[in-house]
Amino acid sequence: MSAIPLLLAHPGTHGVAVYSRDLAVAVTAAHPEVEVVEPADLLRLDPGTTVHAQFTDRLWADSPEEASRLFTELAARLRISVTLHDVPQESDGPRNRVRRRDAYALVARSARGVVVNSAHESALLREEHVWAGPVARVPLPVEVLAAPTDERAELDGTVGVLGYFYPGKGHDEAASAAAAAGLQRMTVLGRASEGHAEDLAAFVRRARSQGVAVDVTGWLDDAEIARRGRAVSVPLIAHRHVSASGSLASWIGWGRRPVAMRNRYIDEMAALRPGTLTVADESDLAAAVRRAAADPASTRHGRDRVPGSWDDAVDAYTRWWAERGA
Repeated sequence: MSAIPLLLAHPGTHGVAVYSRDLAVAVTAAHPEVEVVEPADLLRLDPGTTVHAQFTDRLWADSPEEASRLFTELAARLRISVTLHDVPQESDGPRNRVRRRDAYALVARSARGVVVNSAHESALLREEHVWAGPVARVPLPVEVLAAPTDERAELDGTVGVLGYFYPGKGHDEAASAAAAAGLQRMTVLGRASEGHAEDLAAFVRRARSQGVAVDVTGWLDDAEIARRGRAVSVPLIAHRHVSASGSLASWIGWGRRPVAMRNRYIDEMAALRPGTLTVADESDLAAAVRRAAADPASTRHGRDRVPGSWDDAVDAYTRWWAERGA
């Protein structure tokens, strides 16, 4: 019998859903005996079956309350451990911060074990009074993907922000930094998060008022978003709402060294993977963007691999599950 639980993998394009499937692929490549299930399969599982799930409230339901209710009902029947994503914090706003804090506290209490992707998130769980118990940390993995030689061509002159648009993702900060750095074009690699289409349109207007034209790519498949991501002149991360960043992992995987506005998570990732980020204080962000635009080589890290691969993640999870008896 495997010491590894069944892995719950979600369908869809949500970043956490993609992560759940990628983790399942990585684990089953090393441990072919492990079973992967989708949410629709859960009702057929025998009571007491061990399962590992990924949780962010919007992946499970339309409200934090409903998401936590569904999870706790599942945990009452199955032996379920969980990786928490998008941990509640101040930037959720006064109303949603409390709602999400209460929901995540229910999930953490009902789970057999809790994982997060950073020490920053572990600290947030304590600071937000979500969970003070044991927490394992498994960084979001990065695999450096070789770029075709024709993708080493001239960069496109834009500042790039990657991922779903939502307030707090750093798009306004990026537009302001681009304008102050004298760059007049910006690429939003992605589309609006659900419910934020009007916010994205308003952002495009605000950027235009600063003299920055914004190209919103919409959804792109893996190959095309990697091609576009390798082409922007200045990859930029300026999140206000920070949990763990799949965008950062993608930039590094594409060989880029993004300019990243300093915060606790960015400092942690810069220490984990030295030389893969250009960290700048908020007051120096525009100057850092200007320097990066003037020195294209500085926006590529030049490494074939970096610490914290998928193999490392699988090993970390496998050890943790074994210690807990799955």
